Amino acid sequence: MKKPISIVWFRKDLRLTDNLAFYGAANCSDILPIYIFDDLDVQGSASNVWLNHSLAALDNSLDQRLNVYHGKSDEIIDRLIAQYAVKQIFMNICYEPEMRLQEQKVRKICDKHNVVLNNSSSNYLQKPEVLLKNDGTPYKVFTPFKKRLQQLNLRSLVPKPHVYSCIKDPNAAHIFIKPTGWALKVISNWTPGENAAQIVLKEFICNGLKGYGSSRNMVAEKHISRLSPYLHFGEISVFQILDQIENATVSPEDKEMLYSELVWREFSAYLLAHFPKIDHEPFLQKFKQYGWTENAEYLKRWQRGQTGYPIIDAGMRELWNTGYMHNRVRMIVASFLVKNLNIHWHHGRDWFWDCLFDADLASNSVNWQWVTGCGVDPSPFFRIFNPTTQAENFDPTGEYIKMHVPELRNMPLKYLFEPWTAPKELQVTTGIIVGQTYPNPIVDLRLSRENALKRYQLLIDKK
Repeated sequence: MKKPISIVWFRKDLRLTDNLAFYGAANCSDILPIYIFDDLDVQGSASNVWLNHSLAALDNSLDQRLNVYHGKSDEIIDRLIAQYAVKQIFMNICYEPEMRLQEQKVRKICDKHNVVLNNSSSNYLQKPEVLLKNDGTPYKVFTPFKKRLQQLNLRSLVPKPHVYSCIKDPNAAHIFIKPTGWALKVISNWTPGENAAQIVLKEFICNGLKGYGSSRNMVAEKHISRLSPYLHFGEISVFQILDQIENATVSPEDKEMLYSELVWREFSAYLLAHFPKIDHEPFLQKFKQYGWTENAEYLKRWQRGQTGYPIIDAGMRELWNTGYMHNRVRMIVASFLVKNLNIHWHHGRDWFWDCLFDADLASNSVNWQWVTGCGVDPSPFFRIFNPTTQAENFDPTGEYIKMHVPELRNMPLKYLFEPWTAPKELQVTTGIIVGQTYPNPIVDLRLSRENALKRYQLLIDKK
């Protein structure tokens, strides 16, 4: 008797191991594995580069039987159900508003055809509707959220199915594009895909997890996981990471700090699920009246790493050249944009969205609002990062700055964090002439900080 056919609809779950949707389908039917480039699910430029490689890796894992389509998800699935007499669809839930809208439209198609839509949750520790306060409302503060999450039982890992049969649709698109130019440069030091994610995790556990709690903010050291792009595309699950670090020979403090970072990601998705406007509206509504300034020249210099503040410029160039930025530096450059340059956080959100491999809608939006001081459980507005002291504290040898701002390599450490203070004769000797080979600071830190606090006070004083 011929086995029934089920669709596995891949979205942000581009892996075969610990994937509830793929596991469920493999146990009951032949599989039509699909990915749809839907206009409702828009990626940034860097994310598109990663996604192309990730889909190629998934296609290899499926023996070149991944079926890729372009168009509206509901219309494509409607056609596939009819073409292959599909009885069930398996998918994993996503919490972005547009992807939820996709799911609603597909559910209507399934109802029309009497097809079962199975939606699992493989990518997050708990479904947002499960984690509520005693009064039935969502959490808005991280620490109580984390404590409540720790009280709940987590699901077990599921293996990659030992046996499964996938169908190749001859009408599916060919989407794998060889990168050129900037795309080739930005992906050159990365290997997307499920297998690579496991290698990166093992490397981090062996060489980066020990000391993570105390050294994760040191921007030139290797106490970073670099797992965020793999998590974003679901090439690895948070359950797999927690399972692997459970028996790692590191201190409880190191494990706890990594756990907290993973839970912050969880909290961000949770907030987007409960407050779907958080990607474009400030959670604290009073910030709609904040006096932002439009300054295209300042924004461009920030984007290109030409602000005259070495730690800022190093971070922005790392982003442009690698599709990634150290988390501590993300906070520094974000604070500088919204508080010292007084440019709306939307502009920073959009630039990160376009340039980051891990441009997750929830994390990107929540983190920008956190730095700005307008989000859920935000950093206080008066916490304005000083680029000089941040560089002194977290890049004390200047290794990170010199790596990403090579024109400053010959600058003595004494002047590296504030090159404009170097004596003129030293600038000539080193060939680092501020205002010529490296830009002057675009704003005065003290004055811009004072102006930011004045604007904030005006906001508070408004009735």
